[in-house]
Amino acid sequence: MSLFKARDWWSAALGEGEEFDQGCLCVGDVDNSGTGHDKVVVGSYMGMLRIFSPHTHKSSEGGVTDAQLLEVQLQNAIIHVEVGKFVSCSELLHLAVLHPRKLSVYSVSGTAGNVEHGDQYQLKLVYEHNLKRTACNMTYGTFGGVTGHHSLCIQSMDGMLMFFEQDSYSFGRFLPEFLLPGPLVYNSRTDSFLTVSSARQLDSYKYETLAVATEAESRQDPDLPLKTGGKRLMPDWTFVLGEQALELSVPSFSHASSSIFVLGERNFYCLRDNGQIRFMKKLEFNPSCFLPYASVTDGSTNLLLGNHTNMLLIYQDVTLKWAAQLSFVPVAVRVANFPELKGVVVSLSSDGHLLCSYMGTDPSFFTTPKVDAREADYEQVDAEMKKLQKFIREATRTQDILRKPDAEEELTVKASVSSSVDSPSVNAQRHTLFLPQEHARRRSRFITLFLSTASPDPRLAMLTFTSSLSPGVGSSTVVVFSAFLNGRYPPADLTGDITVSFSSPTGVPRVLQSRFSLPLLLVCVPSSPAKTSKFKITVDTNQPPVNLNAIFPEFSGKSEDKDGNTLALQFLSGAKVTVVASKTSQRYRIQSDSFGDMWLVVKELVQRFDQHFSKLGVKDFKKSFNGPLPLQDYFLSVDHHFQLRVSAQQYQDLLSERAVQFRAIQRRLLTRFKDKTPAPLQNLDTLLDATYSQVIALAEAAEENRALLEEAFVRLRSATHLLVLLLSLLQGLTPEQTAILEATLLPLLQDTPQLGWEESCDAAVSHLLRTCLSWSPKDQATSLAQAGGPVLSLPHDTARLKKHITLLCDRIGKGGRLTLASEANAPVPAQVQNLAAPGESAEGEGGEGWMEK
Repeated sequence: MSLFKARDWWSAALGEGEEFDQGCLCVGDVDNSGTGHDKVVVGSYMGMLRIFSPHTHKSSEGGVTDAQLLEVQLQNAIIHVEVGKFVSCSELLHLAVLHPRKLSVYSVSGTAGNVEHGDQYQLKLVYEHNLKRTACNMTYGTFGGVTGHHSLCIQSMDGMLMFFEQDSYSFGRFLPEFLLPGPLVYNSRTDSFLTVSSARQLDSYKYETLAVATEAESRQDPDLPLKTGGKRLMPDWTFVLGEQALELSVPSFSHASSSIFVLGERNFYCLRDNGQIRFMKKLEFNPSCFLPYASVTDGSTNLLLGNHTNMLLIYQDVTLKWAAQLSFVPVAVRVANFPELKGVVVSLSSDGHLLCSYMGTDPSFFTTPKVDAREADYEQVDAEMKKLQKFIREATRTQDILRKPDAEEELTVKASVSSSVDSPSVNAQRHTLFLPQEHARRRSRFITLFLSTASPDPRLAMLTFTSSLSPGVGSSTVVVFSAFLNGRYPPADLTGDITVSFSSPTGVPRVLQSRFSLPLLLVCVPSSPAKTSKFKITVDTNQPPVNLNAIFPEFSGKSEDKDGNTLALQFLSGAKVTVVASKTSQRYRIQSDSFGDMWLVVKELVQRFDQHFSKLGVKDFKKSFNGPLPLQDYFLSVDHHFQLRVSAQQYQDLLSERAVQFRAIQRRLLTRFKDKTPAPLQNLDTLLDATYSQVIALAEAAEENRALLEEAFVRLRSATHLLVLLLSLLQGLTPEQTAILEATLLPLLQDTPQLGWEESCDAAVSHLLRTCLSWSPKDQATSLAQAGGPVLSLPHDTARLKKHITLLCDRIGKGGRLTLASEANAPVPAQVQNLAAPGESAEGEGGEGWMEK
């Protein structure tokens, strides 16, 4: 594209496998040599810090080595480097290195060498700050108009600006309406900070405004109302960009003394200090970095701009003056002065290609090779042409972009689960598949899982296995796994998924999945029947009673009932479940002291009934549940889970209060210890020890409550599965309707502090009651008119949720149809389309009266 290439004056390849970005490059007289010549400082995400003094070399040997002054491996990734006067009472330049959780300031000094190896350079740590928040970028300047030294401002990933004045922390402020961090720069002319928010607008904040705003430490959430006497932080002016900014720059040379440059994704802008636009330029390429620099023409500014087409462009305001070709995409560009050449363009790529170049017009000494003057063999050319045309015709006959594999080339995955356990354990010789909630006894029980090939990643697994296999056509590969109980309560499900990812011979990535079910023998053993139980469920069939020993042959060997009318199963980490078959009727009673523990047995019983009568050729087999739904028994699990969530929130609040108290006592003790005139501690040390003990006790109680909450949620999942199964048997729901009901009552696979089961389930149930289970077209119209609702949060109690679940079961029992199809909803009349404004409560003025229709 370009007539000229960027002339290579000096270059270096920095390491292998390292990554670099915009903030990883800076230039300056970092070693304070006094000559005014710049050094190149480069930091990488791998923590490698390098300092170069580039110069031309006559021979190719040792060029990079001679120019490298220092190379140090730091412990943390380097995300930003700057050179400035960062040490108080010192006019020397120092190097500031920003890590994700640390800010370090170093001094670089050189010692003259007495041998031919040259000078020696050392990196010495002056001071450092440990950051409480993860840093994104930083800027520096004479904040507040202070001259003689520079202060530092760091922007965190959660929108906090942290200000440091040399070796002390000044204050921190949260940016309003923050979502993602953007570029940050300091404007010394107006003593303000510029950044681009997630609203795609340029915001300017004066340092004075930031200093008097609300203290960041007193606000955990910037959207909460103010609790201190500080002012609310607002930008002094904003400029809407309409696109995300890649980089900001505020040049300080005289020709553009009042210019602010913004590089966007498709444009670059030039603004005045008050936010008024001077000019903008629409780009026809994707830019990667830029740098304004002084122009020899008064009233104009030159701009170096790199893009993703390996070009380095030079603009004078909006006019393109020069274009040079690079061998890489630059992510950072600077202008430096070296002893042998001034105005050198220093550019850095993301993979560590460091180049010092100039925009000269030296010709490239590439000569075009001579064309072979042999006469063409027309017969050979004609044969080759016919061969290519044949390939083209064969390729155009098929309409598919990708070649369909033959049947023998198709890869399949099959899961085979053994019906017996291993004895003794073979877990050491096989890959282990952990079930997350199991096991109260010190007894190893294993099950073997055979895979045909590849790397399984089951949904129940805690440990995954990855293997690179290359099976040939017609061959198979077996991977053996073992699973065992690992907790102190039964799991809510014994099924899992195996995912196999591979690449076809043409390089197309493909994924295969297979589902497996672990046997019931893995989680329970035969036991003696229980005479009395707290919870009972009865399942009816339309066929004569069957022998339970034939249905559960793996438990028949140790069963005490040889007639097959009773089967008792003891969960290894739970309660006892007893199945009793009626001798005179076609009923089966399942009873236990734990409501949720009956789920796996009832599910297995129903599935084995289907398999048993299917083998006998019975086509009209039916199963049902005629008793009332055990909603009150189910609600016991709901209330228990909810109380543990409330306790977790209370523990969190108490921990926060005690932590604040602990830090306050620490500050007072530190003040007493620093005082030159000793003063009595006034029992502050005793109070500190007591507060520390309270914090530890609360933390241990919170951890114990967290474990109980995990167990309660698993038991709640089991109880919910059982309720869904009983409701489907009671109303004869189809598999599609059962899937909708299960997704409604189990919207989450696990609880989180931000979103729990109660509010998620209530929202899903309320949606069904407003749509497919609503008796009134008005309710459906109200639901369709609503654009949103309140933010889901922990409710005050479970009364509303239990009422909605009861109403859901009642609507289904009275003929309500569970469907997600849009045509199932009643048509929305025009006169009721605006009944509900967006964001209003679903209940309207009548409270919950709409539920009672």
